[in-house]
Amino acid sequence: MFYVRSTNFLARSLSCVRVPSFDILPTCRARHFVSIPKTESFPWKLGSLNHVAIAVPNLENATNFYKSVMKGTTSDVVVRFIIKIYIPFWVDFDLQKELPEHGVYTVFVNLGNTKIELLHPLGEKSPIENFLKKNPNGGIHHICLEVNDIGEALKDLTGKGIRSLDAKPKIGAHGLPVVFLHPKDCGGVLVELEEHKN
Repeated sequence: MFYVRSTNFLARSLSCVRVPSFDILPTCRARHFVSIPKTESFPWKLGSLNHVAIAVPNLENATNFYKSVMKGTTSDVVVRFIIKIYIPFWVDFDLQKELPEHGVYTVFVNLGNTKIELLHPLGEKSPIENFLKKNPNGGIHHICLEVNDIGEALKDLTGKGIRSLDAKPKIGAHGLPVVFLHPKDCGGVLVELEEHKN
């Protein structure tokens, strides 16, 4: 704001009128700039959002919604299951296997720069089955974030007190190493990390 003489008849009695001036620029003084320290280099890097996983009570209806109603592109049904092999300490070659009861049906909805992952339980012992018991209508189960080095990411995060649901990474639906982080340490969200080297 600057003081300039008014030429308005109604304001002649005033010695001056305080009005904004657009013709005069204030003098800029030199400022002291604080240098920002370089960002600490980390052995791993957080990448893109790979997918949002949604548990659904009816996989066919959910797939039709995104494919027919929303006009999206969906994948074929992918069947995933975890194989656990138990080897008794004193017995050789006596193997017991738990197969599809720990699995999940998966359909991917492609969105261009990310995906939606529709999850449906395969067997009563599926973790998705437990989720649907608490949420009968389904809902968001987890989000998946890409990292360039999952081993270093897991080491760094656990060192900062972030708990992992897995002791070490395992192979996920895309054939890539994945690990899940405890939702109580991630703002109430189950977070999956998936390794992408590039």
